Amino acid sequence: MFQVKLSQPNTDIMMILEEISSSLMWLFCALIPCLLTDGVAVVPAPQNLSVQSTNMKHLLMWSPVIVPGEVIHYAVEYQGEYESLYLSHIWIPSSWCSSTKDPECDITDDITATVPYNLRVRAILGSQTSAWSTLKHPFNRNSTILIPPGMEVIKDGFHLVINLEDLGPQLEFLVVYWRREPGAKEHVQTVRSGGVPVHLVTMESGAVYCVKAQTLVKVIGRQSAFSQAECVKVQGETLPLALALFAFVGFMLILVVVPLSIWKMGQLLRYSCCPGVVLPNTLKITNSPQKLTSCRKEEMEVCTMSMLSSEELFRPGSSRCKEGPS
Repeated sequence: MFQVKLSQPNTDIMMILEEISSSLMWLFCALIPCLLTDGVAVVPAPQNLSVQSTNMKHLLMWSPVIVPGEVIHYAVEYQGEYESLYLSHIWIPSSWCSSTKDPECDITDDITATVPYNLRVRAILGSQTSAWSTLKHPFNRNSTILIPPGMEVIKDGFHLVINLEDLGPQLEFLVVYWRREPGAKEHVQTVRSGGVPVHLVTMESGAVYCVKAQTLVKVIGRQSAFSQAECVKVQGETLPLALALFAFVGFMLILVVVPLSIWKMGQLLRYSCCPGVVLPNTLKITNSPQKLTSCRKEEMEVCTMSMLSSEELFRPGSSRCKEGPS
C-alpha cells in the first residue's frame, strides 16, 4: 500500500508534463507560419479568396501572405467548365498573373465564356511554394454587377453631343434623350463603344433637352439601371443676333477694305510700271499751236528775203554791181 501511495503523485506529474508539452507544441505551430515537411519549410497558402466583378471587369483577391523580410510572389490558375468536367487535372495559368507581387489579379481576359470557372492561387518564395488555395464557389461572369456608365453631356452650339465612359469591347450603351416638355417623346439610340463623342440631335432654340444612359451586355443578356438624367438648355436668340451683327460688320469691312486695297494696288502698279517724267521748262510749249505756226511762217519769210538779198549782191549782172562811182 505504501508503494501505491508513492506512485500516485508521479502519475499526476507525468500527466501535467504531457499537457504542458502538448500546449507548447500547439503554441509553437500557431506562432510559426510554416510547417516542416521532409526538412523543407513550406510557405503558407493564401487565404480568403474572393472575386469582385463590376461591368465585366473581374478581379480575384486574397489576403497577402506575410513573411518578415521577404517578398512574396503569387501564381494564379483557372479551370473552365470543360476542363473541370473532362480534364479535371488540367489548370491553365492566368494571362497576367503567373508571377505577381500584388494580392490581386485581373482575370477579365481569362474568363471568356459564361460558364463556371474554378480559380486557385498559391504563394511563391524563391524556390519554395505554398499549397494551392481554391475559390470556394466557382465564378460565373453572369454574376457581374452592372452599373450605369459615366457620361458627359456637351452642348456644341445647337448640337447635343454625349461622351460615354469606355468600359471595354463587350459593353454597349443605350442612350435615351428627349425634349423636356409635357408629353415629350423619348428617343433611343444605341452606342457601340465609349470614349468617342456621339451626336444625338440638333436642338431648337430656347428648349431644354435631357439625356440618360444604361449599360448593355449582350453576351450575358443583362443591362444596368439608367443613370441620372442630365439636362442642358439652349440659349435664345442672343447668339444668332450676335452672329448676325458680327457678320454685318464683317461684310461692311469687306466692302470698304477690298475696293480700297484694289485702288491702292492699282496706284502702286501704275507708278511702278509707268513712272511720270517731268519735262524741263525749255521743252514746255507755252503758246498755242496756231500761234506757234504763224510765228514760224513769218520767220521763214524774213529769212528767205535775207538770203535773196545776199545772192543779188554777188550776182555778176546785178544792177548794183554795174553802177560805178558818179
